[in-house]
Amino acid sequence: MIYLDNAATTYPKPEKVYEAIMDCMKNYCANPGRAGHKLAMKAARGIYDARENVAKLFNIDNPMNIVFTNNATDSLNLAIKGVVKKGDHIITTSMEHNSVIRPIKALENKGIENTIVQCNKEGFLNVEDIKKAIKSNTKLIVTTHASNVCGTLIDIKSVGQVAKENNILYLVDASQTAGVYNIDTKEINVDMIASPGHKCLLGPQGTGILYIREGLAIDVLKEGGTGSKSEDLFQPDLVPDKYESGTHNTSGIVGLNEGVKFIFEKGIDNIRIHEEELCQYMLDKLEEIPNIVIYGPKDSKKRAAVISINIGGMDSGEITFLLDSEYDIATRSGIHCSPLAHKTLGTLEQGAVRFSLGYFNTKEEIDLAIKALKDIADNNI
Repeated sequence: MIYLDNAATTYPKPEKVYEAIMDCMKNYCANPGRAGHKLAMKAARGIYDARENVAKLFNIDNPMNIVFTNNATDSLNLAIKGVVKKGDHIITTSMEHNSVIRPIKALENKGIENTIVQCNKEGFLNVEDIKKAIKSNTKLIVTTHASNVCGTLIDIKSVGQVAKENNILYLVDASQTAGVYNIDTKEINVDMIASPGHKCLLGPQGTGILYIREGLAIDVLKEGGTGSKSEDLFQPDLVPDKYESGTHNTSGIVGLNEGVKFIFEKGIDNIRIHEEELCQYMLDKLEEIPNIVIYGPKDSKKRAAVISINIGGMDSGEITFLLDSEYDIATRSGIHCSPLAHKTLGTLEQGAVRFSLGYFNTKEEIDLAIKALKDIADNNI
């Protein structure tokens, strides 16, 4: 199969990711932080090593500011719900995934307002519109870094500066960028970063991270066993323990660690350049297909390697079905859990066919995908 659904989850993973997961499960997958025996200590060391490497990736001094979660959705819920209270106001954008929009909309029932800033038809955000949306009670700004529908990049450095100037917290959803784009917490004003482990960080499913800036205390969403201060009936105030109740996904986290180490080994700039080149190559080739509509910018330096298209009025689900059943090409069609983004792009009714490229994809695979689309387009005339 030609796998072009990396925006949902990257596949394949680096070989060492599989090896680390299997080694952990077979040889030392005891409960980390819950005992002093050798296996538990080795599991705990594996988690701490992962914490250190994730921190290094974002240029974070204190690894304890990295919280491990089950996925980006967990991270976003913890971040959003953990910093606002009744009477507060949240600003977000029309290009967000439901993992951002739904928690924010749910908070309306608790007296927390929101403003959804409209992006343009290519998915770009005008930072001036963020400024205009600020109110006296604005507590939090949340933006994606890159759209999961069309890849359009948001200038998080400029948004972060606006947040800083107005003493507002800033949360970045880096689901489509962490591991491909350099996100330096010393260069960008950002209070929290959410990311899944299973996408660009090249780890397994069931892993996620949330960076919480040093000194920022957010409310916990769940209480329970942490392996620390067990004599206390109340949740400990230790970070990251207070946010990580329950047994860790040890094998998943050590697998994630290998994904991050692979990024260090190959070089994040080299990974980004490879994906940019593949993306531009596909964008240029798509222009050759009659009756095709490409969403988002045509410049790969202004978008992540996520490309959504339609062929005339053809149903997007039918195209994805044909690509899978006739050509063995994996893509995703529909609304991609981002209805506001599709509304922004004008594709809410039709949906779109999404091709999301990854480090392990090649130009030869893109050529085969283009040929398949040409065949489908020709048969639809």
